[in-house]
Amino acid sequence: MYVIESKGGAIVCMLLALFFLGTWPAIMTLLERRGRLPQHTYLDYSITNLLAAVIIALSFGEIGKSTPETPNFLVQLSQDNWPSVLFAMAGGIVLSLGNLSTQYAWAFVGLSVTEVITSSTTMNYFLDDKINRAEILFPGVACFLIAVCLGSAVHSSNAADNKTKLKTLSSDQKAEVKYVSFGYCQYVSFDVEDGIASTEKAKAGTADFLVQLEKRRAIKVFGKGTFIGLAITFFAGICFSLFSPAFNLATNDQWKTLKEGVPHLAVYTAFFYFSVSCFVIAIILNVTFLYRPVLNLPRTSFTAYVNDWNGRGWALLAGLLCGFGNGLQFMGGQAAGYAAADAVQALPLVSTFWGILLFGEYRRSSRRTYILLVSMLFMFIVAVAILMASSGHRK
Repeated sequence: MYVIESKGGAIVCMLLALFFLGTWPAIMTLLERRGRLPQHTYLDYSITNLLAAVIIALSFGEIGKSTPETPNFLVQLSQDNWPSVLFAMAGGIVLSLGNLSTQYAWAFVGLSVTEVITSSTTMNYFLDDKINRAEILFPGVACFLIAVCLGSAVHSSNAADNKTKLKTLSSDQKAEVKYVSFGYCQYVSFDVEDGIASTEKAKAGTADFLVQLEKRRAIKVFGKGTFIGLAITFFAGICFSLFSPAFNLATNDQWKTLKEGVPHLAVYTAFFYFSVSCFVIAIILNVTFLYRPVLNLPRTSFTAYVNDWNGRGWALLAGLLCGFGNGLQFMGGQAAGYAAADAVQALPLVSTFWGILLFGEYRRSSRRTYILLVSMLFMFIVAVAILMASSGHRK
């Protein structure tokens, strides 16, 4: 079993995890904006998300000779470690609920809004017996909180800018927007290469661009308040605050639930069980949403999902990125403390970059929006640097 022992190695894992975990939301949003139903996308994503955990377990978890103190992945599958397994699976369940929720929230609040993970960082700090440097860690948490508040301000300011842009539309165009916003625009197929469903391409950031986007996207947002998105984001934040401490308990057994002589669950074994429960919940909920959709999405079927190849490759890629991102986060957290590893939850640092590059977000926005956007990104950079600097060393 491969074990990361250096602080530098842990930080490299966290940085890679931050990139991966900030990229997969952009891919999911890209597919939703191109008209692919989120139920179809998430089912594809769930398959490769589990596959990533299996690859990590069978590679890193099988490197080297298995010993009684540090058994390899396959050896641990037959050991009496079910209390730790249940903690890992509980973490997978809440992460699955959080990820599924944010997939719908992104349509309303954008990629710049993230969830508050302060409670997760605090719990991990005490669970890890304070191996992270508190004088550095908690100022980093404060910077993260400031960045989160700025992210909400960015969204509010950008939403106001969009309302101003839409006021410039003609009366016929406004009627068309109202027609689309009530969910009467049918599902549109798209070209994965260019993602354009209409014959004429509007300039990013214009009112015409917003109208074209609303016609094309799967989740209709015009005419709906941001409260829905913020409420979903708040629920997701609760879920995200629990999965990392649960995984911490699974790998380090701080509550002494394992029998004497039973080795702690290796990070790779815990991640496998974590991903299995994440997969099961995702499949159950998304198959249900095929036939009982939410947010006025069209009803579909499992047969329609199987035959929907538009964007499937992108969805499978998103699952791999998320799976490897989570695995790297846990590998870094096991070495340097899970509180420091919570730095990877600064997803907007990466997601906002992709949003600007791929979707034309914040184009032709107000000066106030740009100032808030730059401030938010700066505070996220500071927060990530400080949180990673607080990394300790697990004995």
